[in-house]
Amino acid sequence: MKCMVYTYVFLNLFFKALSGELTCQIQDTFQLQGLYKKGDIMLGGIFEVSFKTKVPDLSFRAKPEEWTCESLDFSVFQWAQTMAFTIEEINRDQSLLPNITLGYRLYDNCMRLQVALRAATALVSDAGLNIAKNHCDGLPPVVAIVGDPLSTHSIAISRMLGLFRMPMVSFYATCSCLSNKQDHPSFFRTVPSDAFQVKAMVQIIKHYGWSWVGVVVSDDEYGQYALKNFNEEMKYIGCISFAETIPKSNIKLTVSQIVNRIKQSTSTVIVVFSSRADATSLVKEAVQQNVTGKQWIASEAWSTATALATVENFASFGGTIGIAIRKGVIPGLEKFLFKIQPDLLPDNNLGLRFWETMFGCTFQDSSRTKNASAVFQSGKACTGLENITETKTAYSDVSESRASYNVYKAVYALAHALHNLMHCERGKGPFENNTCADIKSVQPWQLLHYLKKVSFTNRLNETVAFDDNGDALAIYDIVNWQREVDGSVTTKTIGIFDAAKKSGKEIELKEENIFWNFHSGKVRNKPRVPDSVCSRSCPPGTRKANRKGEPACCFDCIPCADGEISDQYWSNYERNKCVIREVEFLSYEDAMGITLTSTALFGACLSVGVLAVFIHHRNTPVVKANNSELSFLLLVSLTLCFLCSLCFIGKPSDLTCRLRHVMFGISFVLCISCILVKTIVVLMAFKATLPGNNMMKWFGVAQQRSTVFFCTFIQSLVCTVWLMTAPPVPAKIPTFQTAKLIFECNVGSLTGFSCLLGYIGLLASICFVLAFFARNLPDNFNEARFITFSMLIFCAVWITFIPAYISSPGKYTVAVEIFAILASSFGLLVAIFSPKCYIILFKPERNTKKAMMSRTLSD
Repeated sequence: MKCMVYTYVFLNLFFKALSGELTCQIQDTFQLQGLYKKGDIMLGGIFEVSFKTKVPDLSFRAKPEEWTCESLDFSVFQWAQTMAFTIEEINRDQSLLPNITLGYRLYDNCMRLQVALRAATALVSDAGLNIAKNHCDGLPPVVAIVGDPLSTHSIAISRMLGLFRMPMVSFYATCSCLSNKQDHPSFFRTVPSDAFQVKAMVQIIKHYGWSWVGVVVSDDEYGQYALKNFNEEMKYIGCISFAETIPKSNIKLTVSQIVNRIKQSTSTVIVVFSSRADATSLVKEAVQQNVTGKQWIASEAWSTATALATVENFASFGGTIGIAIRKGVIPGLEKFLFKIQPDLLPDNNLGLRFWETMFGCTFQDSSRTKNASAVFQSGKACTGLENITETKTAYSDVSESRASYNVYKAVYALAHALHNLMHCERGKGPFENNTCADIKSVQPWQLLHYLKKVSFTNRLNETVAFDDNGDALAIYDIVNWQREVDGSVTTKTIGIFDAAKKSGKEIELKEENIFWNFHSGKVRNKPRVPDSVCSRSCPPGTRKANRKGEPACCFDCIPCADGEISDQYWSNYERNKCVIREVEFLSYEDAMGITLTSTALFGACLSVGVLAVFIHHRNTPVVKANNSELSFLLLVSLTLCFLCSLCFIGKPSDLTCRLRHVMFGISFVLCISCILVKTIVVLMAFKATLPGNNMMKWFGVAQQRSTVFFCTFIQSLVCTVWLMTAPPVPAKIPTFQTAKLIFECNVGSLTGFSCLLGYIGLLASICFVLAFFARNLPDNFNEARFITFSMLIFCAVWITFIPAYISSPGKYTVAVEIFAILASSFGLLVAIFSPKCYIILFKPERNTKKAMMSRTLSD
């Protein structure tokens, strides 16, 4: 059935279009309150001038009546007038948009989303203007819209305007969600995003050490997104004691419950993210319940609201700290505001409402002011000649030009974008085929392109530009509610937040100018800064113990155990003070280090001495009979073995940690390789004495050198891979039984270290087995016996080393490793070379060929 209806409607429209009956025409218009001035290019504006509305009957049994707006806000009407002032200022400036006159059409949203959407639709669709039949082209009704000031309204309107790529520049909508360019491609703002406002609030909270904070937010995107961001930022410095939401319905009952929660909470600091209307209901209820002793942190939406910063509210809300939009004094604005005159044209009915509200009168033509407040429908008549310069209201007060200044910047941003568009060079344009836009028929999407790149310095010497998200540069004033000498309440600037500054330095506060609404809280009289914590810091000698089911900021204090303060520190005997741990390592200065160093140097000198003896007696039979070249190389490697132990002594560093294990591994493999080749030579020499055996030719000098080189090369390869993958590094290892830090070399890769030791053990084992089999071979001076004994000592030392190394604490671990190196080195040196040195030095008569031959014959 529905399909048939839709088909009928479509066909009906289709045939009407063919016949010319379907024309571009307005079906109906909204009865909105606004201000209007004609121009070559029109800019739209949406403002929250009225803060009360009468909801019409929405039963839909008849056409709904228009929404009725009441209770005009003078300060917001100033915002609308600021837009008119800025446009007139631009029109007078011949250097900006020459020969082009800007006009405006401004509407009141009555703080209702329904009315705001009607206003936006009217601006987009050209409602209220005459459109020629069959003529739907030409200039759009407006090329951009300044506003809406409310985040919730801006989200809805921006989604609609984004479809047409019509720029929307808000001067007050701060929800961080509006930075999403996928959802809001044509949205810009001259007010910083709430993401920065939250950072500013958290910086204040962190500055004063408040770790226990309550939060109240409005039930809209502005409040909910702010709460989400606040939770993310606050978790690094403290906890949220409670989070309450001010609803849009049943507000009286719910706000009363919220205020009760605030009174019962142990949190002293209360953060409120809400619109001015929601904040008003909260403030009234808090004052009614006589809430005192709380430090309020106000969001920018209500921090400078003069209707809230009053003498009546000061007992509860005095000293409130708020984040405020940057203030700017606009030259000539005050004079312009006093020039306003009532205009009886329907397009300027908002001006009539303002005049009637300001002077408490009514214009006689009631049909033109049917939306005026009923208070003034009966009473004195307005003449239009009333003297507005004698009034003193928020309308004419330009001392706190915050939102007005943002309106000023928004209009100028659009004007500069239009100016850049107008001065596009032909053939170098940004659009298809490098074309430029025509200023006489400019389209919103063309203006959008230039608005993204606009950047200029205004008359107040402030740079106006937008980032990739359409957000303005984040700078806030920090304000404080204080009493003046005459008893009135004012919002005084006490600091600044600049997101462009270095992290941690964004906030600047004038501490001496802050008023705290607590005892002795007067400015400049050593004010007592309030504190807000769930649990006090634990006294010395105790530690935190979290309470089950409560936030981390709520804890009990229990006595500390030994050493529970820090890895780098230890507790003193009373456990109430940190004493730095002693760093322990095997030093050259202590007795053990001196002893081991002396022993290592003695061993190295002894090896060099033996080498000198062998070189001096290199032509004697004892030296020749035992392969002098291998003996020389073995003595050099033993010298390196003794010296490598010195790398284990002293303060560990990257160089010594890497060098000690490389020198140890390579020098010992070189040493064992020489002994292994010596053993093989002994076996080969015996086999060669048998008839018909010619094995020595297969293991001559070249093969002996190659064997030593190859065995050492494998160890070098192991060390290289180890150092490239996970090298040894110095590390401080805490011990939990003593107040010491062990400074030692962490091996890095346990696999690399194991391969290094395992390869040494493998060569030593092979050498020991071969020497053992060759120990009883008949020879006048059988070296295999001494090699067997030396390998027995070597293996015994290193097998004993493993359990001693594991069980030794601290620097003694390194001492055990050095002892194993020295003991095994001395074992090899003494076992292999002492018998030879004895004959060379003390029994030279036995160091002859005849003596060695006779010994062989006797054997």
